[in-house]
Amino acid sequence: MTSIKYDEKGLVPVIIQDARDSAVLMMAYMNAQSLSETVATGYTHFWSRSRGKFWKKGETSGHVQEVKEILIDCDSDTVLIKVIQHGPGACHTGHRSCFYRNSDGTEIAEKVFSEEDVYGKKHP
Repeated sequence: MTSIKYDEKGLVPVIIQDARDSAVLMMAYMNAQSLSETVATGYTHFWSRSRGKFWKKGETSGHVQEVKEILIDCDSDTVLIKVIQHGPGACHTGHRSCFYRNSDGTEIAEKVFSEEDVYGKKHP
């Protein structure tokens, strides 16, 4: 794989896009280990900055992301991963995409699952 330029914390931003309809589902961070795990398993793995640990997308919800293609931008400092999103949504808030609000903060997309049912509590 092309040499990735990680930031001073060893992280690279990763955009997750639906391979079928090109919708942007989420943005997260990976380090070398989580990117390697993603390549090895064929499912997305990330580094949680808030929790300070690795996580496999869907480990709690079952809404895993099957990797179809990994692309690196021209500066080698951002990764785009095209996935098949298994389960109804990618966002922990219950929406299909994390980008469910417009610039005024108005929700422009409906929830596709109940975060309370999946995670046991409501996320902000």
